[in-house]
Amino acid sequence: MHLTTGSEHCILIVDDEIEVLESFELILNSGGFAHVTACTDSRQVLPILAGRKNVDVILLDLIMPFINGCDLLERLSENYPEIPVVVITATDELDTAVACMRAGAFDYLVKPVEKMRLISCVRRAIEKMVAARENRALKQRVLSSALDHPEAFEDIVTRNGAMLSIFRYIEAIYCSSEPVLITGETGVGKELIARAVHRLSGLHGPFVGINIAGLDDHHFSDALFGHRKGAFTGADAHRPGLLKQAAGGTLFLDEIGDMSAVSQIKLLRLLQEHEYFTLGSDLPQKSHVRILAASNRDLSTGSGDNRFRRDLFYRLQTHQVHLPPLRDRMEDLRLLVDHFLVKSAQKLGKKSPTYPDELITLLRCHSFPGNIRELETMIFDAVSRHQSHVLSMEIFKQRIFQEHLSLRSESGVADGSNLFSHMDTLPTLHEAGQQLIQEALTRADGNQSIACRFLGISQPALSRRLKSAKIRSE
Repeated sequence: MHLTTGSEHCILIVDDEIEVLESFELILNSGGFAHVTACTDSRQVLPILAGRKNVDVILLDLIMPFINGCDLLERLSENYPEIPVVVITATDELDTAVACMRAGAFDYLVKPVEKMRLISCVRRAIEKMVAARENRALKQRVLSSALDHPEAFEDIVTRNGAMLSIFRYIEAIYCSSEPVLITGETGVGKELIARAVHRLSGLHGPFVGINIAGLDDHHFSDALFGHRKGAFTGADAHRPGLLKQAAGGTLFLDEIGDMSAVSQIKLLRLLQEHEYFTLGSDLPQKSHVRILAASNRDLSTGSGDNRFRRDLFYRLQTHQVHLPPLRDRMEDLRLLVDHFLVKSAQKLGKKSPTYPDELITLLRCHSFPGNIRELETMIFDAVSRHQSHVLSMEIFKQRIFQEHLSLRSESGVADGSNLFSHMDTLPTLHEAGQQLIQEALTRADGNQSIACRFLGISQPALSRRLKSAKIRSE
């Protein structure tokens, strides 16, 4: 199954009047639906559906020769319940409308049909059809632990259960044309997930990305929509926007939480109407791209200038993927270290170095606020400075403990704040020291060299304290 964008959904119109068929086809084409099949003989509908699997919506007249619309509706509901059927007829009778809805019709429209009402009805029918397909696919994916397309995720190094569940979810929704909102802390790999969604989609157009952070509304509009020559001072030539470049493919909007309020309104209109205006032009352009967005912020909260529009948030989060931070994926740590060592060595034209097991223990003690990107830059720096066969631990220790000092300063630990002020009963000096040493050893996985760094004492001093504690316990 491949993703179908708005213009690729197929609508079958069944009516014995040629003029009606031509009129509906023109209306649907103007609404962005290019694939319209007309049928004047109701006897041919079931054979058409049996011979092709990509009909998404059926527009059905009631009064026709051979097989009337009511009988055909019952057969369609029985054999093709997943295809929404919109009844369009000159019969304006309440009993007939009720009977059609009970028989499974998605909607009932009376001729002559207003243009925008027909287009809106077809869009809603398609949304229902897509949602039903996604629900079926998601149920099948939940029941299966295997991936159908593991190659789509080959750039993502993991064996973490939460990540594998995300892969299965993406395989269930890739056929949708609706937006996907990818959230998670900085450096967790949101763009890699976006590229995997695009790879799975089967879209023939390119993957085009842009970072929204720092763009005011003018630069945002110019980048996405493009401009005509003379649209503003300095517009010396026509410029196609990213929407034009990504036609038939995917547009990835990174750091979308930093988008200005005015730009949010324009993006919302693009998602709702699937059209936009090039700067300097009054003619609307049709958009045929899938929108993927990413943010390291919680878009559902905020106030004042930092508030993200609720209607845009709900539109973007039709499908949502939240990526866990590296500290919650520690089983991936060794895999990632091995991967980045090879990658860094290849970039630098060096032989991939080995490393002591102590390195993994040291890295496990770090919270990685910069996540996987931080780990990658840390390893690249170490490999670039590497001289011997075994990777030096000192480079990692310097970076990690410098980070720990910064975090302690930010949290107030290093500025004289009282850690015990909230306690009703204070521990003794010996008890406090022992608890601190035990916690440092736990975080260091029993490695005294790493633990003494946390404690800010020398290794001989730590050994003496441990020996003293042992004697006291005896």
